[in-house]
Amino acid sequence: MDRKIKTIFAGTPDFAVPFLKSLISNDNFEVVGVLTQPDKPAGRKKIFTSSPIKIFALANGIKIFQPDSLYDNETTDALKSLKPDILVVVAYGLIIPQEILDIFEKGAINVHPSLLPKYRGASPIQTAILHGDKTSGITIILMDEKLDHGPILSQIEVPIAKTDTNISLHRKMADLGVDLLLGTVKDYLDGKIKLQEQDHTKATYCKIIHREDAKINWDASAEDIERQIRAYFPWPVAWTFKGGKRLKIFPPTQIIEDNNHKTGQIFITDNNLTVKCGSNALLIKKLQPEGKSEMTSKDYINGNPNISSTIL
Repeated sequence: MDRKIKTIFAGTPDFAVPFLKSLISNDNFEVVGVLTQPDKPAGRKKIFTSSPIKIFALANGIKIFQPDSLYDNETTDALKSLKPDILVVVAYGLIIPQEILDIFEKGAINVHPSLLPKYRGASPIQTAILHGDKTSGITIILMDEKLDHGPILSQIEVPIAKTDTNISLHRKMADLGVDLLLGTVKDYLDGKIKLQEQDHTKATYCKIIHREDAKINWDASAEDIERQIRAYFPWPVAWTFKGGKRLKIFPPTQIIEDNNHKTGQIFITDNNLTVKCGSNALLIKKLQPEGKSEMTSKDYINGNPNISSTIL
């Protein structure tokens, strides 16, 4: 195009911020508006908090839209009035109806952190860690009304390290995805990309994560629980009950060979709390008892000297 690309950006969490930053820093784009989810209560005091994308947009003087739903005429008319060329979506979190997609002459582009059609949906990074995948990836698609369904514009693989957590893999994805997005959009608008239809027969899906999903079942293997702890950090954080109170468990943890204890039984290894799982055991280095600050396993043991041999 012989002028700047008038762009609407739709996103909500920290993961989306580097992508928005790259667009406003690039001379080819003019970000004329941002769609992000409404402010929501957060923390123990349930204080209404703006999304990271809203905070970034405010700091850069970008017009902000925060509808509860995109199925309303007011939002549709407001977006139309900006006469945008393209929509870029990164972890927005709301369904975008066809009426909104039709506003954009050049289409709507979505950045999805998986190798589509694998892991369509809300939690592809967490799901890849939970399943023990060795690789994931970033896929950029031309959107249609169905969930993560549109044709592929570009795709790259991203290795998953044995130590990767949800937060570290998100950062890795963002670092690689920013350059991929900018190059893909330019090539797409220049007509250099041939659309690749997804193989919908191979589609798999991942769900929205809830706090209860992070509850540890000690009957599972130590390997499965170790992945659960990494997948759910920094939210919602893997947890168990001890004495009727929630006990959060943080990465890193260490798998220990053990066949001498009962499932759920606590024992001490090198001054660290260790729990017998369905197979093997898990050595815990950092944890947080309900109502207290995060602490080392050693400090927790010092405050609970009789904890050895008790059962979770």
